[in-house]
Amino acid sequence: MDSHQILFFIALMLVSARLFAEIARKFNVPSIIGELAAGIVLGPTLLGWIEPNEVLRLLAEIGIILLLFEVGLETDIEKLIKAGPQAVVLALAGFLLPFVLGFCVTYFLFNLSLIISLFIGGTLTATSIGVTVRILSSLGRHRSIEGQIVLGAAVIDDILGVLLLAILYEFVTIGTVSVSHAGSVILFIVLFFILAPVVAKIVSLQIRRYHHLTDMPGFIPVMLVSLVLLMASFAHQIGAPELLGGFAAGIALSRRFILPFAVALKTDDEFTRRIGNEMRPIIQLFTPLFFVMVGLSLDLSAIDWSSVFIWGFSLSLVTVAILGKVMAGWLLPAPFHQRTVIGMAMVPRGEVGLIFAELGRAAGILVNEVYAGLIIVIAYTTLLAPFWMKWYYHRYGEKFAKG
Repeated sequence: MDSHQILFFIALMLVSARLFAEIARKFNVPSIIGELAAGIVLGPTLLGWIEPNEVLRLLAEIGIILLLFEVGLETDIEKLIKAGPQAVVLALAGFLLPFVLGFCVTYFLFNLSLIISLFIGGTLTATSIGVTVRILSSLGRHRSIEGQIVLGAAVIDDILGVLLLAILYEFVTIGTVSVSHAGSVILFIVLFFILAPVVAKIVSLQIRRYHHLTDMPGFIPVMLVSLVLLMASFAHQIGAPELLGGFAAGIALSRRFILPFAVALKTDDEFTRRIGNEMRPIIQLFTPLFFVMVGLSLDLSAIDWSSVFIWGFSLSLVTVAILGKVMAGWLLPAPFHQRTVIGMAMVPRGEVGLIFAELGRAAGILVNEVYAGLIIVIAYTTLLAPFWMKWYYHRYGEKFAKG
């Protein structure tokens, strides 16, 4: 593809994302729905003007990394730590329940093979942290206690998803699973989360110290974007999702960075506010590309809507996909309205589910009808989750206001 075509596509994606987001807001619909709809309209589902390629995927990846940096920057670490045990319970239950239910439905009800059933169960474990965070932010609940629980659980879910994906892929390619390899991935991820925020904090202190020595504008955003991308690169090198590198960098620069061995690294609230103000335009530029890309990846035109199998298969999996996550929320020791909305927030599969499904298709594991059914599940949980959550918060707003 020529460079001028890519430039045209990027411009078209940005303008369409903004236009559809504005239309969505006019109808009192979350802006993320507009951005996802822009991708569906521009992509193979309707107009077919833009086909996802590596350049656009890279820009979308930068968008989600920067979004997670902003989330980390605004995260109340005390709340996140306080929510830690509940986040772990939610993540484990939200991982295991959809996996087991999805496997049982496909293996016993639809008589699919063992490996296909495992891949489908793995796809249903996914939670799109980008979609979930954007929904909570648009509803003004990303700093609430349920927002912190969901955030922590979604991060853990991503790690578990990457590990499961690596195990399944290894099983498909070489016919066995290496326990030592899986253990090393877990160890590297743990070490990354221990060390990355401290390293990012030390680097940020140097940025704060020297930014006044130059009179050229843009010093802070240039250095911070470089820091975030470096953290994302390191995360990938050790086997973790890149977006967790952005999250770790944001945590390190947040107002309440309180890891025990980093107490001496004082936080400058004024500098943190300045970081947010100078980075926000860059984040707002790249983030819509990610959500448009999710819409571009959903080829709903390739689905045979007259197939009885696809309808039965997809509706069964949609039920399992929703129930598995909502039931996980119900296991938490919290008021019922809060437990329910926490489970609902974990439902969107988004890009994480697409990665699972695409890997299965590319490896020849998922035949066209099964792949199409999974696309319906991913599309349904991603596109409709904002509507459920908005309605639920509106319906039970008084209970949430009371805490």
